[in-house]
Amino acid sequence: MGRILAIANQKGGVGKTTTAVNLAASLAVAEQRTLLIDADPQGNATSGCGISRDDFTVNTYDVLLGEVPLDQALVRGVQFRHLDVLPTTPDLAAVEVELVDAEDRVGRMQRALAGVRDRYDWILIDCPPSLGLITLNMLVAADALLIPLQCEYYALEGLSQLMQTVHRVQDAFNEQLDVDAVLLTMYDTRLNLSRQVAADARAHFGERVFSTVIPRNIRLAEAPSFGKPIVVYDVASVGAQAYMAVARELIERRSAPATEPAADASAATDAPTAETE
Repeated sequence: MGRILAIANQKGGVGKTTTAVNLAASLAVAEQRTLLIDADPQGNATSGCGISRDDFTVNTYDVLLGEVPLDQALVRGVQFRHLDVLPTTPDLAAVEVELVDAEDRVGRMQRALAGVRDRYDWILIDCPPSLGLITLNMLVAADALLIPLQCEYYALEGLSQLMQTVHRVQDAFNEQLDVDAVLLTMYDTRLNLSRQVAADARAHFGERVFSTVIPRNIRLAEAPSFGKPIVVYDVASVGAQAYMAVARELIERRSAPATEPAADASAATDAPTAETE
C-alpha cells in the first residue's frame, strides 16, 4: 500500500508547495511510483509541475464533491513516467462552503484514495496554508504528516496550532496520524538564527527531523516560474541535490528497522551555502 503523507503547515511561505513538488519529482526519479495531490486552491503544485488549465477538465474539487472517481481526474506521467498528479483550480476553495453540511465531510479524500493507493509507493498531498475543512480532509486521509519548517523566527511557535489539530484528528477520525517527518527549509548557513531553529527542532522532534536541510537557493526559487521541478530545471543545483537527498532519506526510513539510530544533529551545520547556484 502506498504511504500517504500530508505536507502541511498552517503558516504560509514555509516551502510547503516547493517541498511537495520537488520531493514528489525526486521520488519519481528514484523510480518510486508517486502521486502528488494538489489540495491548495492556489494551484501552485499544479503549475509548478508544468500542468496548464488546458491539460485537465476535472480536478480535486470534483473528487471531493464525489462527482468523479479520483482515478479519472489524474494527469499521468507528469515530467516523469512514475509521477501522476491530481491537479486543482481556485474552484477548490468553494469546497469549504459546499461540504459544510454534508455527511462525512471530512472523510471524502480518504474514500477517494482507497481505490488507488495500492498503485503507488508514495502519495504526497500539498495542503493549503490553513486548518480548514480541506486540510482536515487531507489529515484524515493521511498516514502521517510531513511538516516543512522554515529556519526563521517564530517557526516553532506556529506549530502549536497545527499539533492541536493533529491531536483532534487522532481523537476523532484517524488515531494513526502522527508527525512522521520535519523538514528544515530556507536554511542559511550565514545566520546563527538558522542554526538555532535547527537545534530547537531537533531537540523537540528528535530523529523525525531529516538530517538533510533545504538551503535558500536561487535556482530552486526560479524553477516554478518555468513550470518545472528543480530536478528538471537544474539537476546540478544544491536545491535539486538537497531534495534528492531527502527522497533517499524518506525511502531509507521506510525500509529501516524500528531501531534505526537518531539523525545526526550536526548535519544542519553542514548544509550547502545559502543562495548558491
